[in-house]
Amino acid sequence: MDTFSKIRELFKAFLLEIGELSYFAGRFFQETFKRPMEFKEFLRQCFNMGNRSLLLVAVTGFIIGLVFTLQSRPTLQEFGAVSWMPSMVSISLIREIGPIITALICAGRIGSGIGAELGSMRVTEQIDAMEVSGTNPFKYLVVTRVLATTFMLPVLVFFGDAIAIFGSFLVENIKGNVSFLLYYNKVFDALEFGDLIPATIKTFFFGFAIGLVGCFKGYNCKKGTAGVGLAANSAVVFTSMLLFIIDFIAVFVTDIFYDL
Repeated sequence: MDTFSKIRELFKAFLLEIGELSYFAGRFFQETFKRPMEFKEFLRQCFNMGNRSLLLVAVTGFIIGLVFTLQSRPTLQEFGAVSWMPSMVSISLIREIGPIITALICAGRIGSGIGAELGSMRVTEQIDAMEVSGTNPFKYLVVTRVLATTFMLPVLVFFGDAIAIFGSFLVENIKGNVSFLLYYNKVFDALEFGDLIPATIKTFFFGFAIGLVGCFKGYNCKKGTAGVGLAANSAVVFTSMLLFIIDFIAVFVTDIFYDL
């Protein structure tokens, strides 16, 4: 098979994957509003995905705040603009760095976990057993997990942003002897609703993408136990790519509204 044929086959497989994912998303919206509402399972998934990811998000956010401030401070010192550090850090973290970094971390932590969990249930025929017993596995397994990621990711992003800004404050306090009150006054003076609202809205889409792709890969897992690892790995790769696409669209749309 020549190179052109391989590229054509890969492109065809990619389009088929997009089509199957779109059908999966359509089924999700169809099943979401059907009774019964698996509220207990939804809360359990929120706890598993949110509470157990707090430490990872906190450590990552703290390090991002430290490193970003340490790397930016010398450049601002050259121009005598160190006083702009709280404004620059807060706007950069809230608008872009915090949401996308937290989403990528959750794609690796949550997305791979969902893919592996549902994939193992598929290859061990647990999902088939649920269908035979009369329960709706899609409603119980997929809808609850996608909704949990959709609603928990914004919470994790807010938490990560707060920790990152605190890490930035520690650097400024040590390097420039800036007080806590002064630093946070400058942070909140620089932020506007135009910074918070678009950043918050896109985190819901990030969470939806993480849950949907993870469930899609795990729910349609094949090739036995080897497929479980493949489902977890492909869920992370596919989700990461999708997150950057969503982020680009969000920034593009936001820029249009700002111009208006």
